[in-house]
Amino acid sequence: MHIDVIRTEDEWAEMAAEWNKLLDESITNVPFLRHEYLTAWWQHRGGGEWPVSELFILTGRDSDNNLQGIAPLFLSKNHAGDPALMLLGSIEISDFLDVIVKEGDLETFLDEMLVYLTGPESPQWDCLDWYNLFETSSTLPALEKLSGKHNLHFQQERIQPAPYITLPTDFDEYLGTLDKRYRHELRRKMRQASGYFIPVQWYEVEDEDNLEAEVDDFIEMMREEKEKDTFLTDEMVAQIHAIAKAAYKGGWLNLSFLKVGKEKAAGYFNFDFNDHIWVYNSSLARKFSQLSPGIALLGFILQDSIEKGRKEFDLMRGDEDYKYHLGGKDRFVVRATVRKAPPR
Repeated sequence: MHIDVIRTEDEWAEMAAEWNKLLDESITNVPFLRHEYLTAWWQHRGGGEWPVSELFILTGRDSDNNLQGIAPLFLSKNHAGDPALMLLGSIEISDFLDVIVKEGDLETFLDEMLVYLTGPESPQWDCLDWYNLFETSSTLPALEKLSGKHNLHFQQERIQPAPYITLPTDFDEYLGTLDKRYRHELRRKMRQASGYFIPVQWYEVEDEDNLEAEVDDFIEMMREEKEKDTFLTDEMVAQIHAIAKAAYKGGWLNLSFLKVGKEKAAGYFNFDFNDHIWVYNSSLARKFSQLSPGIALLGFILQDSIEKGRKEFDLMRGDEDYKYHLGGKDRFVVRATVRKAPPR
């Protein structure tokens, strides 16, 4: 296997089809590693998180030039100020990241990657600083093993839970898995919404012509929460629009709203990818808070997901109580660092 370096956006764009094809067979197949998602992320550098950065994507190919591995990296200074090779998508808005490689090629690819990065053609870096890998990712033990081989220093730390729900084939069966109190609460809120004195309906955005306006409405509801309003800089708003367009064109955007009469009361910006629903972000209109529109809408989306045969409902990073009330089970994401010198 030989290692090549992608430094320009034009080179990166040319490999979109083979990138996504390899991802389909990779150890970690998540929407945040799709070519269209990461291209949109790079366009705005994570909503302005990494304004000073350079592409440094490493690819591994066999003797017939078949793509076997991708380390989707960029060069920047990490938050500690160290020259670092980060995973594209890092850190704040991409819940799950990894290298892109088949299980059988993983160790060979990582070994060749480290040979290159410790060789004379490598750029200056003090650490590989990789966030948001699943704790169960086979990248982690392989990277730890190979770091020792190359006289590098590996560390791993758990950073956040990321609850998920394994979906059964029937919504009543799902409800039966919940604690009695939360089961009754979810049913009550869904019934309350369906029987509200003003007609209530929910829908998924399907028309590309309306997508920009629908995303604008979603963002405006987000602004009603102080913390989210601070988060929504002009660059982050542009980032959200870019991700929505990329996911729509990729066929895996799942943007849904609950309407009370003609007004939007809640929204969920999700991804429908690889038989999973990925719950990316939410927004609420405070004036309808007595209706609990967010939980009601989430209940409708859960029911719809089960009816469509989705296998998992990923509630993403964070330990908010509602995730566990809905039956979320913990898994964790980690930060892995590989340093040339022992950590300070």
